[in-house]
Amino acid sequence: MREIILIKDGELALKGLNRSTFEDILIKNMKEKLRGLGAFRFVKSQSTVTVEPESEDVDLDEAVERIEKVFGIVGISRAAVCEKDINAITETAYEYLKNDLAFARTFKVKAKRSDKKFPYDSPAICDEVGGYLLSRLHHLKVDVHEPDVTVTVEVRENYAYIHANQLPGAGGMPTGTGGRACVLISGGIDSPVAAYMIAKRGVKLTAVHFASPPYTSELAEMKVHELLGKVSEWGGRVNLFTVRFTELQEAIRDCCPEEMFTVTMRRVMMKVASRVAAWQGADALVTGESLGQVASQTIHAIKCTDVCATLPVFRPCIGMDKSEIIEISRKIGAFDISIRPYEDCCTVFTPRHPRTRPTPDYAAEVEAMIANEEALIDEAVKSARLKVIDAYND
Repeated sequence: MREIILIKDGELALKGLNRSTFEDILIKNMKEKLRGLGAFRFVKSQSTVTVEPESEDVDLDEAVERIEKVFGIVGISRAAVCEKDINAITETAYEYLKNDLAFARTFKVKAKRSDKKFPYDSPAICDEVGGYLLSRLHHLKVDVHEPDVTVTVEVRENYAYIHANQLPGAGGMPTGTGGRACVLISGGIDSPVAAYMIAKRGVKLTAVHFASPPYTSELAEMKVHELLGKVSEWGGRVNLFTVRFTELQEAIRDCCPEEMFTVTMRRVMMKVASRVAAWQGADALVTGESLGQVASQTIHAIKCTDVCATLPVFRPCIGMDKSEIIEISRKIGAFDISIRPYEDCCTVFTPRHPRTRPTPDYAAEVEAMIANEEALIDEAVKSARLKVIDAYND
């Protein structure tokens, strides 16, 4: 029996005359995700993209698992293909879905007839298919409100497609339709979640990680690689730049009041990340800050750091509780990596009593105490090492 995957593309239906461009990018992203699994044919038709394997040895289970993580899709269904004949449709529905229906108590049939020349309208298709299934599977009952299984028949231009309950897609917008942003990535819980959330809105990611050897270890850096690997399962390839931050952190420690260590560090990070972002053609910075979560994330501290960025700063987690952030971290497979006890540079030289209500003027005065700051920032930017993170195409 011939099987395909049906893709429902959600928000793209709102794009009017630009819709085709968005769908083309969605298909490009699916092709990237499916690389290495075999050859596929992609066909656009009426808010749906059909993904058709071109050989019988394609692993459709793996293909569906990968497509579930492609942004821009709201629903995914594995479907059987048959001729547009009512007897073929009823028999295919039974043969294809009998295992799903064997463990169900209730079902209903839903039909969509795009081909208006087909002699049966939608209610008639439901009657024929439902009646046939009841005649073969005597334990079943019809429940049109809350069925265990919904059998869907779609009669389209060339073929009829039969499938059961639709799987949810990743939602959002296709990666690459929303520009590029540079995410400041640590080894913690929040920044990978922020990266995932901004990627969900169609943004391609560049990442900057600040390493401070010998205060931070190679294990901490490898942890970041793994976290971005999880993000790339959803948002695609990420260019990661690892910046040596040791000399800047030591200068902050040596020159600045302890209460301002963290705010000053984050101001300098914004300057470094802004340069890397501009170099990569990014139009925004992204951080994992959540308002009030720690002393450096008060509204006053955030105001002090934003003035140092030359690009807009997006904070997808800003209004979220920690429990909400953890829930998303678990969903994307990042949580167990994030909690590994390898310290990143944000935990180096942490002040005992951080200042929670700094002013931009005072923060600028403190930062001006850093000896040779511009030269140190130049060296940090030059130290950036590139690693391409791609979960499926290493």
